[in-house]
Amino acid sequence: MAKFFPIGQIMGFVSSLVLTVIALLVYFTEMSFTTGMIVLVITAFIQAILQFAIFMHAGETKDRWSIYSNIAYGLGLVIITVLGTLLILIWDM
Repeated sequence: MAKFFPIGQIMGFVSSLVLTVIALLVYFTEMSFTTGMIVLVITAFIQAILQFAIFMHAGETKDRWSIYSNIAYGLGLVIITVLGTLLILIWDM
């Protein structure tokens, strides 16, 4: 019976709830803008990794490294796009 109990999904759900509570504390404790943004970005990245790994079952197949490399490639494109947009539209370079 224990092998049918989804302990990984339950721990992932609890971890997501804890990360959400940490993000809510940014609002309720009235942190400074810089500190609040740092906490929010860190919790958002951790929660995104958690969602991919546990709830989307990214690590449960034989070709998990190809899935992880596709995610890394997508993140690289996002970073390049955001920085390029900031470079052109805001920093006037």
